[in-house]
Amino acid sequence: QVQLQESGPGLVKPSQTLSLTCTVSGDSITTRYYYWNWIRQPPGKGLEWMGGVLYSGSTYYSPSLKSRSSISRDTSKNQFTLRLNSVTPEDTGVYYCAREGPGGMGYWGRGTQVTVSA
Repeated sequence: QVQLQESGPGLVKPSQTLSLTCTVSGDSITTRYYYWNWIRQPPGKGLEWMGGVLYSGSTYYSPSLKSRSSISRDTSKNQFTLRLNSVTPEDTGVYYCAREGPGGMGYWGRGTQVTVSA
């Protein structure tokens, strides 16, 4: 059974950098041909795809967040990490990691609440 678990600080101050890690079990993040994503949901809004890392290590970002975000991975720990710079209160929301395969995003973490506030 594939499981994903997000971890990171629940509260971040404006202008700081948010760092979240997704720990994967039951599968390797290098398994072809999966894609490991970050998605967020601001309060009262829909889901927003932020970016992801392919099994090969290639990364892709939402154009609206590309200038502030970076995604990396640690294959030895089977983890991938999102860093979002210069956060503002508009970055508040629930952040999810998810595995995407040919059939779509079939596995999701439970999500972690991030609040940006002074």
